[in-house]
Amino acid sequence: MTDLLYLTATEALARFADRTLSPVELLEAQIARAEATADSVNAFTYTHFDEALDNAKASEARWARGTPAGCLDGLAVAIKDESHIEGKPTSYGSLITRDFVADHTSVMNARILSEGAIVHARTATPEFSCAGVTWSRLWGVTRNPWNPEFTPGGSSGGSAAALASGTASLATGSDIGGSIRIPASCCGLVGYKPPYGRNPDDPPFNLDFFCHTGPLARSVSDAILLQNVMCGPSPLDISTLYPKLVLPTEYAPIKGWKIALSMDLGSFTISDEVRRNTLAAAQVLRDLGASVDEIEIGWGDEVQSACMDYLTHLFGGSMSVLLDEHGDDMTPYCRAFAEGALISTARDFVRSLEVAGAAYMKLGPLLEEYDCLICPTTAIPAVPADFDPSRGEIAIEGVTVRPELGWVLTTPFNMMSRCPVVTVPSGFGASGVPTGLQIVAPAYRDEIAMQAAMAYEAALGGWFGDTKARPAL
Repeated sequence: MTDLLYLTATEALARFADRTLSPVELLEAQIARAEATADSVNAFTYTHFDEALDNAKASEARWARGTPAGCLDGLAVAIKDESHIEGKPTSYGSLITRDFVADHTSVMNARILSEGAIVHARTATPEFSCAGVTWSRLWGVTRNPWNPEFTPGGSSGGSAAALASGTASLATGSDIGGSIRIPASCCGLVGYKPPYGRNPDDPPFNLDFFCHTGPLARSVSDAILLQNVMCGPSPLDISTLYPKLVLPTEYAPIKGWKIALSMDLGSFTISDEVRRNTLAAAQVLRDLGASVDEIEIGWGDEVQSACMDYLTHLFGGSMSVLLDEHGDDMTPYCRAFAEGALISTARDFVRSLEVAGAAYMKLGPLLEEYDCLICPTTAIPAVPADFDPSRGEIAIEGVTVRPELGWVLTTPFNMMSRCPVVTVPSGFGASGVPTGLQIVAPAYRDEIAMQAAMAYEAALGGWFGDTKARPAL
């Protein structure tokens, strides 16, 4: 049963095709695991298990006839509870919107459904996806399958927890400050932040260049599979890029590559265990024939500050309109974010853009000299599951850091939004919680990020392959 739950999506599809596995059999196992871990992990918000089983039976019949509906036919894809499926509820993790039912389907979800995917559940998020942890007053605390004392990350924490616990084959996420990469790192997964405009999103945040949608998966091939479905231009999203980019599934070796390593992006404090895991990952790349040079990126504290100023002004501004009528229903971290927007100024916003421009003046030439940049995804494996970034404190190696996003190295690459970034597992901390490595490619060079990720994964033999490499659920 456990081996079945941790099949990659590509393996499951191959077995559907040769009829050694039925979509019904796989989904029944995933639902059983979801029900068994509902209290301990709490990955899902709304579930649609009966409808999903009916869809799995229809998929089974299509595979039996040799006529699958699409490249995801029969796979359970968990959809983050912030995008829309017509006629289904979307809560955004908030008491304020707990009764909202969508009147349309988001473009990326329509694409996933059109390829035969089965949406059996929606995944938990922090309120309005505005934190790097996943808990809310509406749905409670989502916990890391590797160690329930810790968060699975956020804001796509439910998606990551579902994959790590074996209750979905693929999952969607969104990333405005690291919300795909943080939970992927915390849960030992592959997470991909494509360049801005590659994948469609709903308005108004499709117009925010910090904001991205993308896949979470248990392998690089699976991430590519879902990314190739999600991406492409849409007449409903003016920011989407033409033409559609289809990523290859096979790549040449990376022998001879030049790779830059920044351990701290110039201003982050990194724990000793993350540092060790990052250096070990760098050695894997060297063993593959690449040179890896530790470099000074040339950024300072201004980058972290500008990222938070930008997010507070726009993202916090979107929540601030709810304060007067619904402030008492908000989580403390959401309310603090919204209140911060009330004192943010246009000058703060413009200054954040100036810092972004200056930061890329350093990163752009670096990515001309090197094939890619690597760095840790998070500075510590994870924070406690119920951590409140508006009230708590985080110290790393004796240094107090920003409680919102000071423990993650993701947000600068939302600022550098045209750079594709994939995170892959780099090891484990003493707590048993995984750590991650970010691979940053030059602007719009998605294939470079995936080529490095696939080579690294192949060198390690993948993840979740045996019982010792899975959470002890």
